[in-house]
Amino acid sequence: MLDDKDRIFTNIYGWEPFGLDAARKRGDWDGTADLIKKGRPWIIDEMKKSGLRGRGGAGFPTGMKWSFMPDPAKSGKPHYLVVNADESEPGTCKDRDILRYEPHKLIEGCLLAGFAMGARAAYIYVRGEFYSEASNVVRAIKEAYGAGLLGKNAAGSGWDFDVILHRGAGAYICGEETALLNSLEGKKGEPRNKPPFPAMAGLYSCPTTINNVETIAVAPTILRRGGAWFAGLGRDEKNTGTKLFCISGHVEQPCNVEEEMGIPLKELLEKHCGGVRGGWDNLLAVIPGGSSTPMLPKEMCDTVLMDFDRLREAGSGLGTAAVIVMDKSTDLIYAIARLSQFYMHESCGQCTPCREGSGWLWRTMMRMVRGNATVDEIDMLFEMTKEIEGHTICALGDAAAWPVQGLIRHFRPAMEKRIMEYRKAAA
Repeated sequence: MLDDKDRIFTNIYGWEPFGLDAARKRGDWDGTADLIKKGRPWIIDEMKKSGLRGRGGAGFPTGMKWSFMPDPAKSGKPHYLVVNADESEPGTCKDRDILRYEPHKLIEGCLLAGFAMGARAAYIYVRGEFYSEASNVVRAIKEAYGAGLLGKNAAGSGWDFDVILHRGAGAYICGEETALLNSLEGKKGEPRNKPPFPAMAGLYSCPTTINNVETIAVAPTILRRGGAWFAGLGRDEKNTGTKLFCISGHVEQPCNVEEEMGIPLKELLEKHCGGVRGGWDNLLAVIPGGSSTPMLPKEMCDTVLMDFDRLREAGSGLGTAAVIVMDKSTDLIYAIARLSQFYMHESCGQCTPCREGSGWLWRTMMRMVRGNATVDEIDMLFEMTKEIEGHTICALGDAAAWPVQGLIRHFRPAMEKRIMEYRKAAA
């Protein structure tokens, strides 16, 4: 269990004010100029040493991502940092609480990350429904400007830096980084083909890095305490540090909690959530990383560890670490059908496999819910997911396919039973 001294988000429950004075008492904006004066190579090197992997789902090494940005003196173009605060993945609510209760960590992180990649401005792209959260960030930005922490000579560092908040309009697809860039530019939120990658041609065709809220918000603490400190937390060198877990569904106490990477799922649920409703033996399945990650049955949940690599080995993923717990009262077939409807609705329609395939998935899944299908169609449904997975510009097609694959992989007998019951009732 994570020691309190190693927690980065000390106000994630909003027990204290989110404003600048309270944030400074918690250690934010402490020695920011000194960190900047150590130079870009030092900052990027410390981030690499920390082993921090992107907290938005992809898990790409953060320090390496920052290092992809070209030399500002040679590129001849402005550089940009874009913070992805769209957070539309069902089950995920960690960034929301950072925006609401710890906005100064994010803003300070923007300054440090922006300096490291030669950016003079950061855009925070906030999900449209997060009205109050975005309002808190706007207030925090105004406080930072008023205190000289942003703008000319930001925080006394000699670096000029601006932060702009942009409200989205509620489209899930804008959580994909290049669709987000299109939306920022006033275009339709559709993913772009890559290459070129954003580090070469991103916002306004200029070098751009897009990072998740949590990824940027933890950077100041990592730089203050050292990359080696962060790397010393977690199960191994590829899964380091702390992580915010969002736990919802059939637990006694749903919550957001910061824990060490690699904590056993069972320990996470029992220590922080009071366990599964009705006891551990009442557990049916868990979606471990947000709605796009395949579910795991109870027998795998007994031992699985919550990090990128262990969950991938288990046939799922850490994703955003949004843990959705389902007990034996859950109709798993209908639950996955509902997710299929979500991804069908949120598809931008640019790619044929996703535009057409997500609709086919939902319609077939609704017949599976009723049992009005044949056993052979389960195989057809699985094959359909494989025709979508990996054949689209962005990962929304994968996100539509994976929940259905997880259902078939682990709960095919339940689907067959539903079909047999329907046939028996119709006979």
